Amino acid sequence: MAASVFIFISLILISCTFLHVGALDTNCPPAKCADGGPEIRFPFRLQGRQPEHCGPPGFELVCKENTTMIQFPYYGDLVIRSISYEMKKVDLLDQKNCVHEVFLNLNLSLTPFQYFYHVKNYTYLNCSAQLSPSFPKIPCLSSSQYHVYTVESSMASRLSCRPMKTIAIPFAYSPYISDNTFGLGLTWTLPGCNDKGSHCKLQAKTEHQTSCFNSGVSNKHLVIGLITGIFAFIMAILISIKIHNSKKWDGQKSFVDYEALKTAGYSKVDDV
Repeated sequence: MAASVFIFISLILISCTFLHVGALDTNCPPAKCADGGPEIRFPFRLQGRQPEHCGPPGFELVCKENTTMIQFPYYGDLVIRSISYEMKKVDLLDQKNCVHEVFLNLNLSLTPFQYFYHVKNYTYLNCSAQLSPSFPKIPCLSSSQYHVYTVESSMASRLSCRPMKTIAIPFAYSPYISDNTFGLGLTWTLPGCNDKGSHCKLQAKTEHQTSCFNSGVSNKHLVIGLITGIFAFIMAILISIKIHNSKKWDGQKSFVDYEALKTAGYSKVDDV
């Protein structure tokens, strides 16, 4: 009986260990806006379908017509095409097909995101007359009255154009790059968790502080729980065997004592 109770308690402890490790995933199950869409999980949170504690501020996503969207301050919405949690990379899609309008107006300093690719300072110029063909204008930002170009910042002062803005972006405009996603790759930073390939979680449901752990460290908890459970199970079996052998030995000893007493009784009868 005691061994059975010990085994039962051991199984409860093992179950609690695994439930503790997977509690975050249970409270914040992954979500999608549509089949084939990017999986949304920490640090991202799908508004209206995942609780607020499932992601820190700045990582809120929304579904619009089965499309995953993210809203940037003072700019607006961009489509999320894919999310790589291992690489900490999110690929965006500009629905207006004007990547350089995004570069020109997107202020990432107000967000937890940075460009995934290497950036360099470029100056946007507004020119009343077209420059030489060696400077390709940006069609989606230009009109018949003015022409917009991106040039290296060191060259801006040499051209008779009005500088619009100098910003660090992944690349200057090129007519050979027509993909409206090229360069719109972002990575993110979380306080206490900045290493690519690491896993993060909120420290508490009521706080927006994060902690970081490698996948190996995450598995460590499972290994410890498994080893503890196996050890407890083996100990329970050994104790059960010991109790069984003890009862068996007591039974055999009682039988031997009984036989001895019976033999002694017979001997007394013979003597009489």
